Amino acid sequence: MATRLQQFLVAGITSLVMASTAFAAEVDPVESRIKPVGDHYIEGDAPAGEALAAEPAGPRSGGDVYQASCFACHGTGAMNAPKKDDAAAWSPRLAKGMDKLMDHAINGFNAMPPRGTCGNCSDEEIQAAIDFMIEGI
Repeated sequence: MATRLQQFLVAGITSLVMASTAFAAEVDPVESRIKPVGDHYIEGDAPAGEALAAEPAGPRSGGDVYQASCFACHGTGAMNAPKKDDAAAWSPRLAKGMDKLMDHAINGFNAMPPRGTCGNCSDEEIQAAIDFMIEGI
């Protein structure tokens, strides 16, 4: 049966060996420690980098743009954004004309940033989102 001193020494040496092994593993080159996560994929699928780089098949619908980028403000009325299908809120804006409305949507106006929160939307997709928001008016 081992004495307390022997148990203490074995535990100490084991801890030291494990700590030095962990330290040795941490001395990897910087590139290996900051590489992107998710470089594994199921056989037959495209690697994650290629799948993320794929371009959309076509323009997004007004409903898709609204749900992805406009709903946070135009669905809740945050910062006085006109809500979807709210005729009273949209009427003064529509009275200025669609060209002015598009200008504000594309370039930003008051609390609305340029292109809302859809920095990669085309002008046509912005137009489709506006049409979607006012279709019930």
